[in-house]
Amino acid sequence: METTNGSLNRKLRMALVGGGQGSFIGRVHATAAVLDNRATLVAGALSSNPERAKASAPAYDIAAERAYTSWQQMFDAENALPADQRIDFVSIATPNHTHFEIAKAAVEAGFNVICDKPMTFDMTQAEELVRAVEASNVVFAVSHNYTGYPLVRQAREMIQSGELGEIQAIRSNYIQGWLRTRLEEEEQKQAAWRTDPAKSGAAGAFGDIGTHAFNLGRYMTGLIPEDISCNLRIFAPGRQLDDYGHAVVRYTNGALGTVTASQISHGRENDLFIEVDGTDGALQWRQEEPNVMIVRRNGSPHQMYTRDPNAPFMNGLGAGACRLPSGHPEAFFEAFANVYRFAYDAMVARAAGESFEAKDTIYPNVYDGAEGMYFIQQSVASSADNGAWLTVKYDGARA
Repeated sequence: METTNGSLNRKLRMALVGGGQGSFIGRVHATAAVLDNRATLVAGALSSNPERAKASAPAYDIAAERAYTSWQQMFDAENALPADQRIDFVSIATPNHTHFEIAKAAVEAGFNVICDKPMTFDMTQAEELVRAVEASNVVFAVSHNYTGYPLVRQAREMIQSGELGEIQAIRSNYIQGWLRTRLEEEEQKQAAWRTDPAKSGAAGAFGDIGTHAFNLGRYMTGLIPEDISCNLRIFAPGRQLDDYGHAVVRYTNGALGTVTASQISHGRENDLFIEVDGTDGALQWRQEEPNVMIVRRNGSPHQMYTRDPNAPFMNGLGAGACRLPSGHPEAFFEAFANVYRFAYDAMVARAAGESFEAKDTIYPNVYDGAEGMYFIQQSVASSADNGAWLTVKYDGARA
């Protein structure tokens, strides 16, 4: 048989938890996972409602006998199958409060995992999940999908190779406007769970999108965050969780960072943008225009980098994340697929009995997920104490 997936002679077999009728992110996972033809979706527990779980399966081409009515049933049934039939990995696309139980059970069953963020409901769960992953030797990825954009990876290699000099400032923002009104009172599914402390966790906007902004700065620069001072606000009267927030982060090298998250800014959609200042240059990238990055140096014309895998200015990380020639936009699905693509390399190595890197990975891993949960916990605690400075340095973080 022709080799189609690294050292494996087959595609990886995927199961999806969540993604039933009305889901957004579940369909994104399913699309991204198969974009490079390295995996196939064969099983699912698509909804906590058994009837909806079954009814949703045909839309994913999941056979009726592998359309399970619960993730517990799925894990038991799949583990009972012969090794050449059972799933290799589980993608978790469910509300925040369910991630931990599903992920831990999958890990303990020996399945690789790709989990939505935030990784768990709280930091205690995150630490327990890290221990479970370490004990099991499975591949665990977290879908901080913005790390998959080619120019984000281009920036990462430029920054960490010293092209901008010493990094002194990071300004990272994620601005939306869809929760300007109490949309959760209108039976809008996404708004309802994201604004419910029992389902979303301790933070609202800061947990939902502030974590993306924080992670992006961390991913691009590699700087270690040390302390945080945060102010969170609820501006929509009656809402239970923050819909706006701002934090200042001090890094171990002396750099300063800011993270701003809003879900109440009129007319803003998914405006994640970041600016990084170094002693020898600065750069700017915006998710809504992902195929352009601006680099500035005093006394020189501004440089506009475009996503072009064949251009000599593209480095290995940037070009390696591209699929299309220049001028054909690559965006959200492709970036999401890059998280899968590089996690697959580790899954293939594991399946072949080979060693694989678990901490210093190009894709966001379980340690990044735990660091994100610590960021949420400390941001909420700082805000509750009038912006007090608190440690945000997570001991298990990648170097």
